[in-house]
Amino acid sequence: MTGTSIVEAAPAKLNLYLHVTGRRADGYHELDSLVAFAEFGDSIALTPGAARVMLRGADLPPAGPRLAIAGPFGPALMGESPTNNLVMRAAHALAARLDRQADVMIALTKALPVASGIGGGSADAAACLRALARLWGVPADDPTLFAVAAGLGADVPVCVAGRSCYFGGIGDVLDEAPELPETHVVLVNPNVPVPTPAVFKAMAAARAASGAGFSAPARFTRRPADAADLAALLLERGNDLTAPALTVAPVIADVLAALERSPGCLLSRLSGSGATCFGLYATAAAAESAAQAIAMAAPGWWVRPTRLRPTPPGAAALPRGIVADPAAAVPPPAAPFPDTGGWGVG
Repeated sequence: MTGTSIVEAAPAKLNLYLHVTGRRADGYHELDSLVAFAEFGDSIALTPGAARVMLRGADLPPAGPRLAIAGPFGPALMGESPTNNLVMRAAHALAARLDRQADVMIALTKALPVASGIGGGSADAAACLRALARLWGVPADDPTLFAVAAGLGADVPVCVAGRSCYFGGIGDVLDEAPELPETHVVLVNPNVPVPTPAVFKAMAAARAASGAGFSAPARFTRRPADAADLAALLLERGNDLTAPALTVAPVIADVLAALERSPGCLLSRLSGSGATCFGLYATAAAAESAAQAIAMAAPGWWVRPTRLRPTPPGAAALPRGIVADPAAAVPPPAAPFPDTGGWGVG
């Protein structure tokens, strides 16, 4: 019997600033970033008891979770194996950690561009973890959720938290940040995927050639009063991945320029490793007007007006001392029935 679906938002993640503060012996870079989430994003609907399969008249027990994909960017995911999809990996990993059977159908609505620097895949995996936690009665601040998340990827723990905070270390340090003022945003992506490893490789090459050092952490010393004040504080900081990202996707410069030229834009910046950029605006009207103008001038780009999500009252505490579950980094086994095995397009 199927149950009522559990729906979780997977909002776009924005690095309002991002400083690369060092490099560890294992090659991973340490970061300092103020992370915020937009109201626009993907979504996950998880339906328990819906993973059984009818094949040639036989009702087969599920091998695990099944995934259906819809949305404008769903087809971009269809070239990969279901076992490599981060949502499926999240479901398998949490089920294994809790010794549960993930007899669930997961419907992913993919509204965010893929490989775009706004945490789409990480946000999707995080939403899946939160939905399963609700299904199984796991508290939102349970360390298990964050251990599995960290094993899946550096951005997944902060996406599980799903609220504005400081992001440190390699994603394993989350700290409280000041409440952000109401701020409206325009997201723009030139429909060019930018692989994060390529950007970090370009950054490492540039640092080796120039001998430049790493940036210092730059956390706020006060709460921004309004959107203009937030932009002013962010202008004193930057995104250290912008220059290397431009070598991978030069069109990012055009996107930043288009945002900067738009009336009312308080700040234009690359998010993460790109190619999505964002502009900050004081009002919804200014953001919507800018989005319309940019979309008209560049019809091949993806453009969305939205706003920063406020931290909900009573939000769960941020985790302390996240330790990654190494088992979560191992892809799950392939489904035993490839003609039915956990993949579809809605």
